[in-house]
Amino acid sequence: MLVERSRGSAADFHARALPQPLTSVAVWLLALDRPALVLGSGQREDVADVDAARALGVDVVRRNSGGGAVLLVPGGCLWVDVLLPRGDSRWVDDVGRSSHWLGEVWARALRGLAVDASVHRGPLERTTWGRLICFGAVGPGEVIVNGRKVVGISQRRTRDGARLQCLVLERWDPAALLDLMVLTSAERTRAIEELIDVAAGVGVSLDALEAAFLVQLEMSVSN
Repeated sequence: MLVERSRGSAADFHARALPQPLTSVAVWLLALDRPALVLGSGQREDVADVDAARALGVDVVRRNSGGGAVLLVPGGCLWVDVLLPRGDSRWVDDVGRSSHWLGEVWARALRGLAVDASVHRGPLERTTWGRLICFGAVGPGEVIVNGRKVVGISQRRTRDGARLQCLVLERWDPAALLDLMVLTSAERTRAIEELIDVAAGVGVSLDALEAAFLVQLEMSVSN
């Protein structure tokens, strides 16, 4: 299993293409050099308050995978991309089940750190803010602790394989994210109230979780 560490901007990371050919599982550990508001592939650009983001030194970029917006802060998140070849034994054609295995890797890593984590195996939740905010709803394969989402997973597929993008937050601060979205004052207040309990920071050291995840992923790939 190839593990590559990189530091740079969210825009550069999201612009990366899958290696050609993709023949084995690989891991990209991506560290940010500046904050970024990342929109999902299906979101309109006008959902973001670009002027507010620029004033705070936050890049506004778009990823090629689905889901809602997420705020990435250097040192405050763990961003791991897992590259999976189409011919791998873990590959599942059904997108609704295709990340279950990866969610279980994260859950085992968290349980090894004394965090009681579980994998969401149902469909994408339909919530008031889920289409706007990534951590506002739980999707297939994502990881939950005490009823709150702690690991987000999105993916982009090509003919050769998939790029499964995983994000863990050190702390969940919906207000900081919502301040960068185009909302009325009333909408922002309601969103903060309704989002505060749907997600959470992971509650353990991000470095410790990264190490535990790589161990569990290596075990999964080797079996």
